[in-house]
Amino acid sequence: MTVVGRTGGHAEYVEAVLRELHLERQLLAPQLETIYLGGGTPTFTDPDALERLLEALPDAREVTVEANPETATPELAALLSRNRVNRVSLGAQSFNTSLLDVLERRARPEDVRRAFYVLRDAGFDNLNLDLIYGIPGQGAADLDRDLAEALSLAPEHLSCYELEAKPGTRFTHAHGDELARQAEAMETYFERVVETLTGVGYRWYETANFCREESRDLRSRHNLATWEGRDYLGLGVGAVSTVGLRRWRNRPSLPQYVEALSHAARPPRELEPLEPATRRAERVLLGLRLDEPLVVGDLASAIDAAAVERLVRLGLVERAGETLRLSERGRFLGGAVTAELLV
Repeated sequence: MTVVGRTGGHAEYVEAVLRELHLERQLLAPQLETIYLGGGTPTFTDPDALERLLEALPDAREVTVEANPETATPELAALLSRNRVNRVSLGAQSFNTSLLDVLERRARPEDVRRAFYVLRDAGFDNLNLDLIYGIPGQGAADLDRDLAEALSLAPEHLSCYELEAKPGTRFTHAHGDELARQAEAMETYFERVVETLTGVGYRWYETANFCREESRDLRSRHNLATWEGRDYLGLGVGAVSTVGLRRWRNRPSLPQYVEALSHAARPPRELEPLEPATRRAERVLLGLRLDEPLVVGDLASAIDAAAVERLVRLGLVERAGETLRLSERGRFLGGAVTAELLV
Protein backbone atom coordinates (compact mmCIF):
# COMPACT_ATOMS: atom_id res chain seq x y z
CA MET A 1 0.00 0.00 0.00
CA THR A 2 3.00 2.33 -0.04
CA VAL A 3 4.13 4.38 -2.98
CA VAL A 4 7.82 4.84 -2.16
CA GLY A 5 8.90 8.44 -2.20
CA ARG A 6 5.51 9.68 -3.40
CA THR A 7 3.21 10.17 -0.45
CA GLY A 8 0.99 12.25 -2.69
CA GLY A 9 0.20 9.10 -4.68
CA HIS A 10 -1.32 7.21 -1.77
CA ALA A 11 -4.84 8.60 -2.17
CA GLU A 12 -4.76 7.92 -5.91
CA TYR A 13 -3.69 4.34 -5.34
CA VAL A 14 -6.33 3.71 -2.67
CA GLU A 15 -9.02 4.99 -5.00
CA ALA A 16 -7.76 2.62 -7.68
CA VAL A 17 -7.92 -0.32 -5.24
CA LEU A 18 -11.47 0.59 -4.29
CA ARG A 19 -12.46 0.82 -7.97
CA GLU A 20 -11.05 -2.68 -8.48
CA LEU A 21 -13.06 -3.87 -5.47
CA HIS A 22 -16.21 -2.40 -7.05
CA LEU A 23 -15.52 -4.18 -10.34
CA GLU A 24 -15.02 -7.55 -8.63
CA ARG A 25 -17.54 -7.26 -5.81
CA GLN A 26 -19.86 -9.85 -7.32
CA LEU A 27 -17.18 -12.47 -6.60
CA LEU A 28 -17.39 -11.91 -2.85
CA ALA A 29 -19.45 -14.01 -0.48
CA PRO A 30 -22.31 -12.25 1.35
CA GLN A 31 -20.34 -12.58 4.61
CA LEU A 32 -16.56 -12.47 4.36
CA GLU A 33 -14.46 -14.69 6.58
CA THR A 34 -11.26 -12.66 6.41
CA ILE A 35 -9.69 -9.50 5.02
CA TYR A 36 -5.91 -9.20 5.08
CA LEU A 37 -4.22 -5.89 4.35
CA GLY A 38 -0.58 -6.60 3.77
CA GLY A 39 1.90 -7.82 1.24
CA GLY A 40 4.03 -4.77 1.90
CA THR A 41 3.91 -1.90 4.34
CA PRO A 42 0.30 -0.71 4.57
CA THR A 43 0.88 1.30 7.74
CA PHE A 44 3.27 3.61 5.86
CA THR A 45 0.23 4.77 3.89
CA ASP A 46 -0.91 8.33 4.46
CA PRO A 47 -3.39 8.12 7.38
CA ASP A 48 -6.26 9.77 5.48
CA ALA A 49 -5.80 7.38 2.57
CA LEU A 50 -5.54 4.36 4.88
CA GLU A 51 -8.70 5.37 6.70
CA ARG A 52 -10.51 5.88 3.40
CA LEU A 53 -9.57 2.33 2.40
CA LEU A 54 -10.52 0.70 5.69
CA GLU A 55 -13.84 2.55 5.87
CA ALA A 56 -14.81 1.32 2.41
CA LEU A 57 -13.96 -2.35 2.92
CA PRO A 58 -16.84 -4.77 3.59
CA ASP A 59 -17.28 -6.36 6.99
CA ALA A 60 -15.43 -9.58 7.80
CA ARG A 61 -15.06 -11.81 10.84
CA GLU A 62 -11.32 -11.19 10.89
CA VAL A 63 -9.66 -8.02 9.59
CA THR A 64 -5.86 -8.14 9.79
CA VAL A 65 -3.43 -5.34 9.02
CA GLU A 66 0.32 -5.82 8.73
CA ALA A 67 2.16 -3.09 10.61
CA ASN A 68 5.78 -2.02 10.60
CA PRO A 69 6.80 -1.51 14.24
CA GLU A 70 8.16 1.99 13.67
CA THR A 71 4.74 3.13 12.36
CA ALA A 72 2.68 1.89 15.32
CA THR A 73 1.79 5.15 17.07
CA PRO A 74 -1.22 5.66 19.34
CA GLU A 75 -2.81 7.59 16.47
CA LEU A 76 -2.39 4.68 14.07
CA ALA A 77 -3.68 2.20 16.65
CA ALA A 78 -6.79 4.34 17.17
CA LEU A 79 -7.31 4.60 13.40
CA LEU A 80 -7.16 0.81 13.01
CA SER A 81 -9.43 0.19 15.99
CA ARG A 82 -12.20 2.53 14.86
CA ASN A 83 -12.15 0.96 11.40
CA ARG A 84 -12.99 -2.60 12.48
CA VAL A 85 -9.45 -3.99 12.41
CA ASN A 86 -9.36 -6.73 15.04
CA ARG A 87 -5.98 -8.33 14.38
CA VAL A 88 -2.55 -6.77 13.78
CA SER A 89 0.60 -8.51 12.57
CA LEU A 90 3.90 -6.88 13.53
CA GLY A 91 7.00 -7.57 11.47
CA ALA A 92 9.57 -8.08 14.23
CA GLN A 93 11.84 -10.46 12.22
CA SER A 94 14.50 -10.47 14.98
CA PHE A 95 15.35 -8.80 18.29
CA ASN A 96 19.06 -8.77 17.42
CA THR A 97 20.18 -5.40 16.03
CA SER A 98 23.06 -6.94 14.04
CA LEU A 99 20.69 -9.34 12.32
CA LEU A 100 18.20 -6.57 11.64
CA ASP A 101 21.02 -4.66 9.94
CA VAL A 102 21.72 -7.70 7.75
CA LEU A 103 18.04 -7.72 6.74
CA GLU A 104 18.19 -3.93 6.20
CA ARG A 105 15.31 -3.43 8.59
CA ARG A 106 14.82 0.02 10.06
CA ALA A 107 12.87 -1.01 13.15
CA ARG A 108 14.89 -1.74 16.29
CA PRO A 109 13.91 -4.20 19.04
CA GLU A 110 12.70 -1.33 21.20
CA ASP A 111 10.39 -0.27 18.35
CA VAL A 112 8.79 -3.72 18.35
CA ARG A 113 8.21 -3.67 22.10
CA ARG A 114 6.86 -0.13 22.03
CA ALA A 115 4.55 -0.96 19.11
CA PHE A 116 3.27 -4.05 20.87
CA TYR A 117 2.37 -2.12 24.01
CA VAL A 118 0.80 0.71 22.00
CA LEU A 119 -1.50 -1.80 20.31
CA ARG A 120 -2.30 -3.48 23.62
CA ASP A 121 -3.16 -0.10 25.15
CA ALA A 122 -5.52 0.51 22.22
CA GLY A 123 -7.41 -2.68 23.10
CA PHE A 124 -6.05 -5.12 20.53
CA ASP A 125 -6.23 -8.64 21.96
CA ASN A 126 -5.14 -10.56 18.87
CA LEU A 127 -1.56 -9.73 17.89
CA ASN A 128 0.90 -11.65 15.75
CA LEU A 129 4.67 -11.35 15.62
CA ASP A 130 6.63 -12.38 12.53
CA LEU A 131 10.07 -13.89 13.14
CA ILE A 132 12.69 -15.04 10.61
CA TYR A 133 15.38 -17.64 11.18
CA GLY A 134 18.37 -18.62 9.07
CA ILE A 135 19.59 -15.03 8.80
CA PRO A 136 23.28 -14.70 7.85
CA GLY A 137 25.27 -14.49 11.06
CA GLN A 138 22.53 -16.04 13.20
CA GLY A 139 23.34 -18.95 15.50
CA ALA A 140 21.20 -21.25 17.61
CA ALA A 141 21.71 -19.06 20.69
CA ASP A 142 20.54 -16.00 18.71
CA LEU A 143 17.39 -17.85 17.70
CA ASP A 144 16.75 -18.87 21.30
CA ARG A 145 17.03 -15.23 22.39
CA ASP A 146 14.65 -14.10 19.64
CA LEU A 147 12.07 -16.68 20.72
CA ALA A 148 12.48 -15.69 24.38
CA GLU A 149 12.05 -12.00 23.55
CA ALA A 150 8.94 -12.73 21.50
CA LEU A 151 7.43 -14.93 24.19
CA SER A 152 8.04 -12.30 26.84
CA LEU A 153 5.43 -10.20 25.03
CA ALA A 154 2.90 -13.08 25.09
CA PRO A 155 1.48 -12.56 21.58
CA GLU A 156 -1.61 -14.54 20.65
CA HIS A 157 0.09 -15.73 17.47
CA LEU A 158 3.61 -16.24 16.13
CA SER A 159 4.64 -16.76 12.51
CA CYS A 160 8.17 -18.14 12.20
CA TYR A 161 9.59 -18.34 8.69
CA GLU A 162 12.91 -19.53 7.36
CA LEU A 163 14.76 -16.89 5.38
CA GLU A 164 14.25 -17.21 1.64
CA ALA A 165 16.95 -15.46 -0.37
CA LYS A 166 16.19 -15.23 -4.08
CA PRO A 167 19.05 -16.34 -6.34
CA GLY A 168 20.81 -13.58 -8.23
CA THR A 169 19.87 -10.78 -5.85
CA ARG A 170 22.28 -8.36 -4.23
CA PHE A 171 21.53 -9.99 -0.87
CA THR A 172 22.48 -13.45 -2.16
CA HIS A 173 25.71 -12.18 -3.68
CA ALA A 174 26.65 -10.46 -0.43
CA HIS A 175 25.92 -13.44 1.84
CA GLY A 176 26.28 -16.49 -0.43
CA ASP A 177 28.67 -18.56 1.70
CA GLU A 178 26.83 -17.78 4.93
CA LEU A 179 23.46 -18.60 3.33
CA ALA A 180 24.83 -22.00 2.35
CA ARG A 181 25.88 -22.61 5.98
CA GLN A 182 22.48 -21.51 7.24
CA ALA A 183 20.72 -23.85 4.80
CA GLU A 184 22.47 -26.80 6.45
CA ALA A 185 21.25 -25.66 9.88
CA MET A 186 17.68 -24.86 8.82
CA GLU A 187 16.11 -28.16 9.89
CA THR A 188 17.71 -27.83 13.34
CA TYR A 189 16.40 -24.26 13.63
CA PHE A 190 12.92 -25.39 12.61
CA GLU A 191 12.87 -28.12 15.23
CA ARG A 192 14.11 -25.64 17.82
CA VAL A 193 11.28 -23.23 17.02
CA VAL A 194 8.62 -25.94 17.27
CA GLU A 195 10.03 -27.42 20.48
CA THR A 196 10.26 -24.03 22.17
CA LEU A 197 6.82 -22.75 21.24
CA THR A 198 4.89 -25.96 21.78
CA GLY A 199 6.77 -26.39 25.05
CA VAL A 200 5.13 -23.24 26.44
CA GLY A 201 1.64 -24.09 25.21
CA TYR A 202 1.42 -22.71 21.68
CA ARG A 203 -0.40 -24.83 19.11
CA TRP A 204 1.66 -25.69 16.02
CA TYR A 205 -1.38 -25.55 13.77
CA GLU A 206 0.41 -24.89 10.46
CA THR A 207 3.96 -25.43 9.28
CA ALA A 208 5.15 -21.91 10.15
CA ASN A 209 2.34 -20.69 12.41
CA PHE A 210 1.62 -21.03 16.10
CA CYS A 211 -1.20 -19.74 18.30
CA ARG A 212 -1.93 -19.66 22.00
CA GLU A 213 -4.37 -22.26 23.26
CA GLU A 214 -7.38 -20.43 24.69
CA SER A 215 -11.14 -20.83 24.82
CA ARG A 216 -11.31 -18.80 21.57
CA ASP A 217 -9.75 -20.01 18.35
CA LEU A 218 -6.67 -17.87 17.71
CA ARG A 219 -5.64 -19.47 14.44
CA SER A 220 -5.36 -16.93 11.64
CA ARG A 221 -8.46 -17.25 9.48
CA HIS A 222 -6.43 -15.81 6.61
CA ASN A 223 -3.85 -18.58 6.98
CA LEU A 224 -6.52 -21.26 7.27
CA ALA A 225 -8.29 -20.06 4.14
CA THR A 226 -5.02 -20.29 2.23
CA TRP A 227 -4.08 -23.77 3.43
CA GLU A 228 -7.60 -25.10 2.99
CA GLY A 229 -7.46 -24.06 -0.66
CA ARG A 230 -10.41 -21.67 -0.56
CA ASP A 231 -11.08 -19.09 -3.25
CA TYR A 232 -9.72 -15.62 -2.58
CA LEU A 233 -9.77 -12.19 -4.21
CA GLY A 234 -6.58 -10.13 -4.22
CA LEU A 235 -6.66 -6.39 -4.87
CA GLY A 236 -3.82 -4.05 -5.76
CA VAL A 237 -0.64 -3.98 -7.79
CA GLY A 238 0.80 -7.49 -8.22
CA ALA A 239 -2.09 -9.09 -6.29
CA VAL A 240 -3.06 -12.69 -7.07
CA SER A 241 -6.61 -14.08 -7.07
CA THR A 242 -7.89 -17.63 -7.37
CA VAL A 243 -11.59 -18.22 -8.05
CA GLY A 244 -12.74 -21.65 -9.16
CA LEU A 245 -10.54 -22.76 -12.02
CA ARG A 246 -9.21 -19.29 -12.75
CA ARG A 247 -6.13 -17.62 -11.32
CA TRP A 248 -4.93 -14.16 -12.27
CA ARG A 249 -2.20 -11.81 -11.21
CA ASN A 250 -2.34 -8.04 -11.57
CA ARG A 251 0.78 -6.90 -13.35
CA PRO A 252 3.28 -5.07 -11.11
CA SER A 253 3.16 -1.76 -12.97
CA LEU A 254 1.69 0.97 -10.76
CA PRO A 255 1.11 3.48 -13.60
CA GLN A 256 -0.75 0.87 -15.68
CA TYR A 257 -2.80 -0.20 -12.67
CA VAL A 258 -3.91 3.31 -11.76
CA GLU A 259 -4.49 4.33 -15.39
CA ALA A 260 -6.74 1.38 -16.19
CA LEU A 261 -8.87 1.79 -13.08
CA SER A 262 -9.18 5.54 -13.59
CA HIS A 263 -11.23 4.54 -16.66
CA ALA A 264 -13.21 1.89 -14.73
CA ALA A 265 -11.35 -0.88 -16.55
CA ARG A 266 -9.75 -3.91 -14.98
CA PRO A 267 -5.96 -3.57 -14.64
CA PRO A 268 -3.60 -5.53 -16.94
CA ARG A 269 -3.47 -9.11 -15.75
CA GLU A 270 -1.70 -12.39 -16.37
CA LEU A 271 -4.31 -15.15 -16.59
CA GLU A 272 -3.70 -18.76 -15.59
CA PRO A 273 -6.47 -21.25 -16.32
CA LEU A 274 -6.35 -24.08 -13.80
CA GLU A 275 -7.07 -27.73 -14.48
CA PRO A 276 -9.19 -29.54 -11.87
CA ALA A 277 -6.22 -31.89 -11.30
CA THR A 278 -4.03 -28.88 -10.48
CA ARG A 279 -6.49 -27.59 -7.89
CA ARG A 280 -6.73 -31.04 -6.30
CA ALA A 281 -2.94 -31.34 -6.08
CA GLU A 282 -2.73 -27.87 -4.53
CA ARG A 283 -5.35 -28.76 -1.95
CA VAL A 284 -3.32 -31.82 -0.92
CA LEU A 285 -0.04 -29.91 -0.72
CA LEU A 286 -1.57 -27.03 1.22
CA GLY A 287 -3.95 -29.04 3.40
CA LEU A 288 -1.19 -31.27 4.75
CA ARG A 289 0.55 -28.22 6.19
CA LEU A 290 -2.14 -28.15 8.90
CA ASP A 291 -2.22 -30.17 12.10
CA GLU A 292 -5.78 -31.34 11.40
CA PRO A 293 -6.42 -34.39 9.21
CA LEU A 294 -7.06 -33.83 5.51
CA VAL A 295 -10.28 -35.46 4.28
CA VAL A 296 -9.31 -37.29 1.11
CA GLY A 297 -12.76 -37.43 -0.49
CA ASP A 298 -12.61 -36.03 -4.03
CA LEU A 299 -8.83 -35.55 -3.71
CA ALA A 300 -8.14 -39.27 -4.03
CA SER A 301 -7.21 -39.03 -7.71
CA ALA A 302 -4.35 -36.67 -6.79
CA ILE A 303 -2.85 -39.05 -4.22
CA ASP A 304 -0.55 -41.99 -4.95
CA ALA A 305 -1.99 -44.87 -2.90
CA ALA A 306 1.29 -46.82 -2.99
CA ALA A 307 3.17 -43.76 -1.72
CA VAL A 308 0.68 -43.45 1.14
CA GLU A 309 1.32 -47.05 2.16
CA ARG A 310 5.09 -46.53 2.06
CA LEU A 311 5.00 -43.27 4.02
CA VAL A 312 2.66 -44.75 6.62
CA ARG A 313 5.15 -47.59 7.15
CA LEU A 314 7.95 -45.06 7.50
CA GLY A 315 5.98 -43.21 10.18
CA LEU A 316 5.78 -40.01 8.15
CA VAL A 317 2.04 -40.11 7.37
CA GLU A 318 -0.88 -41.06 9.61
CA ARG A 319 -4.06 -42.50 8.11
CA ALA A 320 -7.41 -42.77 9.86
CA GLY A 321 -10.38 -43.82 7.76
CA GLU A 322 -10.64 -41.40 4.84
CA THR A 323 -8.22 -38.85 6.30
CA LEU A 324 -4.49 -38.29 6.10
CA ARG A 325 -2.11 -36.10 8.01
CA LEU A 326 1.61 -35.87 8.46
CA SER A 327 3.15 -37.27 11.61
CA GLU A 328 5.31 -34.93 13.68
CA ARG A 329 8.42 -36.12 11.87
CA GLY A 330 6.60 -35.84 8.57
CA ARG A 331 5.73 -32.24 9.36
CA PHE A 332 9.39 -31.42 9.93
CA LEU A 333 10.18 -32.80 6.47
CA GLY A 334 7.11 -31.03 5.08
CA GLY A 335 7.16 -30.50 1.34
CA ALA A 336 9.49 -33.43 0.70
CA VAL A 337 6.84 -35.79 2.09
CA THR A 338 3.79 -34.21 0.48
CA ALA A 339 5.50 -34.14 -2.93
CA GLU A 340 5.91 -37.92 -2.71
CA LEU A 341 2.20 -38.34 -2.04
CA LEU A 342 1.10 -36.79 -5.31
CA VAL A 343 0.36 -38.82 -8.41
